[in-house]
Amino acid sequence: MIRRLLVIAFLLLSAWPAFAVNPDEVLADPALEARARGLSAQLRCMVCQNQSIDDSNAELAKDLRLLVRERITNGDSDEAVIAYVVSRYGEFVLLNPRFETKTLLLWGAPVVLLLAGTAAMLVAARRRTGKVTGTALSADEQARLDAVLNKSE
Repeated sequence: MIRRLLVIAFLLLSAWPAFAVNPDEVLADPALEARARGLSAQLRCMVCQNQSIDDSNAELAKDLRLLVRERITNGDSDEAVIAYVVSRYGEFVLLNPRFETKTLLLWGAPVVLLLAGTAAMLVAARRRTGKVTGTALSADEQARLDAVLNKSE
């Protein structure tokens, strides 16, 4: 019974983003609507911050979706629509920031951290293989070991 409820809850919640775009927002031309959905998926909701405006139910996201559709119906290209939204809301509105000089640290940091972590692991592994661990057996321990080994032969 609980399993069924969990499955139903999962199915309902997984379809939640599909309810973000209201029917009154959808453009009549399927090609223009597809462009609008593609652009909306690239823009960040400024309220939710980790959702695209296409997935968000926030009022600001709805306003941005309408703005995108308005610009598309006015004949703007995809690049012009993105440039217009970025000029009004800043680079943060892009879910995938552009590769520019000012975002070089953002794009390069994961690579630098991965290389540094790999180098640290290699250094630690080399240090570990070069060292002898433990201490030598004392004369008494060596004699007992020899006695045990001689008995087993």
